[in-house]
Amino acid sequence: MLSLLAMSLVAGCDVTVIEGRIETPTRTFEAVAIEEGRIDAVGDLGDMPVVPESCVVALADDQIAFPGLTDAHIHLLGVGLREMTLNLDSVQSIGELKMAVAEAAAADTTGAAVIGRGWIETAWPQKRPPNRQDLDAVVDDRPVLLMRSDGHAMAVNTAALRAANITPNTVDPEGGRIVRDGHGQATGILIDNAMTLVEGLIPQLDEARRREGLRRGAERYASLGWTGVHNMSVDAEDLPLLEELAAEGALPLRVANFVVPSALDQLAESGPGCDATGLVCHLGVKFYADGALGSRGALLKEPYSDEPTTRGLALITRDEAIPAFGKAAAAGLQVTTHAIGDEANYRVLEWYKELRADHPDAVFRIEHAQILDPTDIELFVEAGVIASMQPSHAIGDLHFAPDRLGMERLRGAYAWNSLASEGTLIVFGSDAPVEQGDPRIELYAANVRRDLSGFQGEGWHPEEALSRSESLALFTVSPALSIGRGGEFGTLAPGFAADLSIFRGDPFEGPSKSVAVATIVRGQLVAGDL
Repeated sequence: MLSLLAMSLVAGCDVTVIEGRIETPTRTFEAVAIEEGRIDAVGDLGDMPVVPESCVVALADDQIAFPGLTDAHIHLLGVGLREMTLNLDSVQSIGELKMAVAEAAAADTTGAAVIGRGWIETAWPQKRPPNRQDLDAVVDDRPVLLMRSDGHAMAVNTAALRAANITPNTVDPEGGRIVRDGHGQATGILIDNAMTLVEGLIPQLDEARRREGLRRGAERYASLGWTGVHNMSVDAEDLPLLEELAAEGALPLRVANFVVPSALDQLAESGPGCDATGLVCHLGVKFYADGALGSRGALLKEPYSDEPTTRGLALITRDEAIPAFGKAAAAGLQVTTHAIGDEANYRVLEWYKELRADHPDAVFRIEHAQILDPTDIELFVEAGVIASMQPSHAIGDLHFAPDRLGMERLRGAYAWNSLASEGTLIVFGSDAPVEQGDPRIELYAANVRRDLSGFQGEGWHPEEALSRSESLALFTVSPALSIGRGGEFGTLAPGFAADLSIFRGDPFEGPSKSVAVATIVRGQLVAGDL
């Protein structure tokens, strides 16, 4: 296997100078010099050390180099597995989904279950999720299990319901819901913890498949221009595999891990730390307070506007959260919690405030912070909480969030500028494989707050968009600061790690106007070409 980190930027050069448009959140430079994996100088051409012409890389006029971009919320294994299974993120209707499932089943003559992920119905002409009848029409001889893009709902066929013994008498598990029709029959949609009822039908991940998924996910991400990730909900089994990949030179980016709650005891015993390469760090624990808005699992203060019988799902109680959060904080681990609905965010903020007195130096984060009561926004600063948010959620959710929430609650939805104005430390990510994981989409969404066609819609509060420099900072400086490494990378300054993301065209104009051409980590070319 090729050792990705063995590829020199320019062979035989002690110092390499990159000339061209070098854009940072504070200013644009003419050149940057790299020596032994670190920034030697950044500034005007006259500020650069004198090097042989062969050690100068001149960017084309339409290319831009940025400080290395970090996705502060990703599921790296999920990204890799998306590359290895039935990927449904491009289907545009129930008809297209059925065709994809039929083709996958026909290609696998073993009779194994059809496993897929990535569908999202909100922009489909049918405006509904697939049901068991849809799936039965194309595959009825084996289970079909298709995860929604957000990971909080699954569509299954009748064969899967039968194999899992889900009947009209099956009780909804705590924190989950079996969606039923007017006759009490399961429709084939399982929400949040109800998905555990069919998990026995999904082949278990062995070590080899995990390793391959992590490797392919990392390679995919480096090819898109990312130099680092905050890897969320990581299983304990993945930690040594990531370290092995790094030691072999087969990990092309930085990975900061936040483990699942079941790995809390293991990580609390060892404490936070990084491997020998410095690329892989195990830093925190991620919990879940609620589900997702699209599947109506996000926990709201008031009922859903389009389904008044529910306020969503609570996935953790105070009596469960306080001791678990406290144990993680006492071990020096970062504590982060998935919270999407306004009630879930309020609860988590209050729990963090309660814990702050005993853990004054703890790092507390909320993942997503999508729907906030405007009166709660100031609690982020009051409790010292990092808001980890994903711009692409806003431009995807704008097609259904008004129906779910009503116009009034949109005032606190995806409130990037409001949080920033209060002084909250915000980090931006993508939540891939829930979203594409493309930095061009994320930068565009943060800056314009419109979908890729230019649509924004009523009540979408354009004032919550961020400037170009603010958006860039939340993918560079802020992610490094949030994990205590703000003095090492995320900034182009002498002594900092030479991490750069280089694009042809302007990524702030979206994926149709730009392409990633080179990704550099610690002065090494890990993807693309120059």
